[in-house]
Amino acid sequence: MAFSEKEIQDIERVMDGFIAERRPPEQVRAQVDLCYRISNQSVEIFELRANLSNPSEKYEESIAKATFVKTKNVWKVYWQRQDLKWHSYAPFPETPSLKEFTQVVAEDNHFCFFG
Repeated sequence: MAFSEKEIQDIERVMDGFIAERRPPEQVRAQVDLCYRISNQSVEIFELRANLSNPSEKYEESIAKATFVKTKNVWKVYWQRQDLKWHSYAPFPETPSLKEFTQVVAEDNHFCFFG
């Protein structure tokens, strides 16, 4: 079930704030930028990078994902390993809010999100 319009506005407010704080300087955004997307019940954070051999081509590198579980009213936290699969983030597998999810990602105490 997709998010309601109100929920999307709340998500965008939190995520826009997170991205604004962590986004690279404007002069390098053509090479690398920080973005997010909302899909079904999930919010994914990813880097958008230019292909070094062809800068007009872009590719995405996933960083983190939070999936809302409505029955529990929690956000499940995931990180993407080298196998390109999403894995539960063991130190904080769930958070009560999207804001807390962004704090966990920003702190990155175990170097899973930003390396």
